[in-house]
Amino acid sequence: MTSTPKKTLKVTWLGEQRYLGVSGSGHQLLIDNSATKIGVSPMEALLGALATCTAYDVVEVMKKRRTPLASYRIEVEGTRADTDPKRYTHITVRHIAGGEGITAEALERAAHLSHEKYCSVAASLNSEISVETQVEPN
Repeated sequence: MTSTPKKTLKVTWLGEQRYLGVSGSGHQLLIDNSATKIGVSPMEALLGALATCTAYDVVEVMKKRRTPLASYRIEVEGTRADTDPKRYTHITVRHIAGGEGITAEALERAAHLSHEKYCSVAASLNSEISVETQVEPN
């Protein structure tokens, strides 16, 4: 049995509430919750992860069904709880697509497949995740 390689992200504090994440593959992500934002907030990044994960799946499913998309975007909206930790209580993912032969039914099937079967971010949001915290003084 083969296992999926672990994903890593090293996050460095840049000052204020600004952080730079560097993935194991060397790609960067700026997370910023400061007053003068120059990046996305952590909760916006979570919405972005969900949107791009499902977008990847939908594009691939539509291509495999020989109805490739000519245009496509996702609009994601999250409603948060009023009290800490202010987690998302509801997320709406709106798929907007066009192209020859694209029907609402086909797009809905592809989105459903993504959210129910393929998208690892959606599956993670719908499950209990074991989080281990380790502390290493520098």
